[in-house]
Amino acid sequence: MSLRLRLTLAYVGLFAMALLALDIGLYFVVNRALINSIDNELDLGAQVLQQNFTEASNNPSLRTDGSDLPAFLNQSAALSSFTTTNLFVVVYDVNGRSIDYSPNVQRTPRLATQLNLGREIVFASIEGRTQRFTTDIGEVRLRVLMVPLRYINTITQSEQTAGVIQLARPIEETERALTIFLYALAFGGIVVLVVASQGGAWLTRAAFRPIDVMARTVQGIVSAADLKRRVPVPDVQDELQLLTMTVNDLLDRIEQLFETQRRFLADASHELRTPLAAMQGNIEILNRGAARDPELLKESLADMQRESARLIRLVNDLLMLARNEAAAGMRFVLVDLAELLMEVVRELRPIAGQVDLKLDIKNIAIVEGDRDRIKQALLNVCMNALQHTPAGGHVTCTLMNSGDRAVIIIEDTGSGISSDDLPFIFDRFFRADRSRTRDQSSTSSGSGLGLAIVKYIVEAHKGSVTVASTLNEGTTFGISLPRITDSFED
Repeated sequence: MSLRLRLTLAYVGLFAMALLALDIGLYFVVNRALINSIDNELDLGAQVLQQNFTEASNNPSLRTDGSDLPAFLNQSAALSSFTTTNLFVVVYDVNGRSIDYSPNVQRTPRLATQLNLGREIVFASIEGRTQRFTTDIGEVRLRVLMVPLRYINTITQSEQTAGVIQLARPIEETERALTIFLYALAFGGIVVLVVASQGGAWLTRAAFRPIDVMARTVQGIVSAADLKRRVPVPDVQDELQLLTMTVNDLLDRIEQLFETQRRFLADASHELRTPLAAMQGNIEILNRGAARDPELLKESLADMQRESARLIRLVNDLLMLARNEAAAGMRFVLVDLAELLMEVVRELRPIAGQVDLKLDIKNIAIVEGDRDRIKQALLNVCMNALQHTPAGGHVTCTLMNSGDRAVIIIEDTGSGISSDDLPFIFDRFFRADRSRTRDQSSTSSGSGLGLAIVKYIVEAHKGSVTVASTLNEGTTFGISLPRITDSFED
């Protein structure tokens, strides 16, 4: 089942439940209103009878103990007022016997018999309880009110019960009207649900139209492998526009990643091909008889050893950069940067040659990180500075604190980097002009991964690396790492 159909069914289902609740509420309200109207009519009739009986009971010619109820009724003549109404009246004495009827009941003896509901109901009203109920008498459905008939005893001046008044009114017309109303609600509800389902389907189609366009566009991109296509952005600023823009941003990112992967594979293949080609050439030289020439054999083996070492370094660098998580495989411990920087400078002095390698430690700094990786980053930057600094130049390694950061500055007086190359020096396999290198003939020149590894290691330690350079004057690298300040202060 499609999402569009599920949403339409859910919309129609919720609408149907709301409509059903509304219909039930309306039916209940109308039913109560009609029944209350009938009850009010019965109450009014009871009030008229009670008022007439009270006026008759004040006649001093009648017995004041209220025992002669028929005389009271004859004196009041109240029952005759119900002749032309649809209210049926039955009067009971205190013994539960029916003693009088309204004229419209007297004309139908059978009805008079049927209206006698029994002494138990009458006695309940004699005790002072008003009763309302609906009952079927023969084929007639009636709403019944039973109230005690009271008077004031002129001797004791107390209120006493002389009997019970029973008023009944047929409600067939009311129930017929309620039935018609119920049918109208049901038919109207069905019509409304049909219209709502059609409207819901139309709204769902309209709402999903941009999503359909998006899906077709993305399918076209997948089938044609054309990552340059983009999904049309709707004009209305809503959630669909935001979704479309997000999908387009995702496509931009995917295109960038594919392009980076393609360039990475091309560059990696090129870098791997160079040492492999050199090794293959030396193997061919050995096959042509170089093994019988000690000098040529020694030279070929040295070349192969050098190229194999270069190949191993290149593969290790590629494996490091290919990790999915920046901190994968790192062991974080407390590292004393001053001690580590002194160790790096001590190892590099033998290969610095005529370049003056200086160390300047202004502060002690403790950081949390992988000591070997941080050392590798420092070695890469320092080696890069030494390679591009001519004889007689200077390379200075400085350690200082700046707030909660430890900053290592490696400054050289080398040939510098052009402003065109400066934004790309941390890209993989990027190498500036080889004329900057002190040893141009070295077959073990950099692969273009050294500074990319530096950036990778520094950012894995939540740090940052910057570079500033002036052509023919020198280059300054800055490595900033978060330092531990709780227990180790300057």
